[in-house]
Amino acid sequence: MWPPDSNRGSAEVLHRQSAKTGRRLRQYAQTMISSDIARAWIDRWDAQQQGYLPDREDRFAALIDAVEEVAGRPDPLVLDLGSGPGSLAVRLLRRMPAATVIAVDADPLTLGLGRAAWQGMPGLRFVDADLRTAGWSAGLDLDRQPDAAVSTTALHWLPAPALAALYAELAAVLRPGGLVLNGDHMRDDDTEPTLVRLGRALIEREEQRRLPDGLAETWTDWWASAAADPALAALVAEREARRVDSEHHGSPAGLLRVHVAALRSAGFAEVGTLWQRGENRLLCAVRPAAAAGHTT
Repeated sequence: MWPPDSNRGSAEVLHRQSAKTGRRLRQYAQTMISSDIARAWIDRWDAQQQGYLPDREDRFAALIDAVEEVAGRPDPLVLDLGSGPGSLAVRLLRRMPAATVIAVDADPLTLGLGRAAWQGMPGLRFVDADLRTAGWSAGLDLDRQPDAAVSTTALHWLPAPALAALYAELAAVLRPGGLVLNGDHMRDDDTEPTLVRLGRALIEREEQRRLPDGLAETWTDWWASAAADPALAALVAEREARRVDSEHHGSPAGLLRVHVAALRSAGFAEVGTLWQRGENRLLCAVRPAAAAGHTT
């Protein structure tokens, strides 16, 4: 009798794990959600986001205004980073129907909802990619340099080194004069603590007046309800397998100075706030225009 072959045992375990992963991925890829179900979940997503961000539509509008103003063409190419189910992408395409928007995210649940809800929408393409991975833009199959990279309520979850790497990659991908537009809560440093405290207190007081009984559905409620829906089971299983974390607050990338420093280090020529309400702001960065006689 031959002695136990530990290598053979390890290989069998890896084979079983690989087969299990393969089955899960095939199930995920074949997941079919009706457009009606997906849109109902996205409506709930938008409603809970609006509860936290009463000026969400105003920020969307300001961001799209900036894209429209700078694009210089009716059919801009726009990257939507951390797109979720496509809330911003769809609004941009409704305003600029000749545009192309590549919606990039790594969450299989929100990507699945977006793909099901907006399948067939001209100009919209969803891409499954992790923005923390160097070279993520190579998988976008770009046929020209994007005019803008946009994001809302997403990039604050990136660790500071990953955020800096993301901005550096965008500096290499965008066309000269192209924009980065990031709408998010970005806190000032507490160098003027009284003003910072007063600013936060005013927003909190307004929220108490607006929502005396609290939110109708919280962020946590939405994710828990989605996880319990049998129609989303394959997407939820893939999300759990990837260990996607929806609770990602408190990152240093929530500080305004971290974004500004990373954008300037990446080589963006101008960096500043275009729109703001308290800590909720639209930060804009401009890639330098090409020097005379130089093309990219």
